[in-house]
Amino acid sequence: MMGIKNEIDKHQIEIFSLDQLVPENHLVRKIDKAIDLSFVRLLVANLYARNGAESISPVVLIKLNIIQYTFGIRSMRQTIKEIEVNTAYRWYIGYRLSEKIPHF
Repeated sequence: MMGIKNEIDKHQIEIFSLDQLVPENHLVRKIDKAIDLSFVRLLVANLYARNGAESISPVVLIKLNIIQYTFGIRSMRQTIKEIEVNTAYRWYIGYRLSEKIPHF
């Protein structure tokens, strides 16, 4: 017998955490656990001005490159497009679902 899937309201609101959407065995979780990038901020702190607009976090910039290399994405433009729709990638770089991903 063929199953019937009722249409859902695509504008419904549900409460969940981004962490719940990323499988426990996903590769980004393993990378996050294995590589501590906290040293990057201290390493480049003297290269940033104390005034002006806030920049993208240097840790996020490194994580963007890790995603691109690890998952074989050919360009940074495509990497950003993938991150916009992939909750695991968003979780890894620390961006909420409602946050705008940095421009390539």
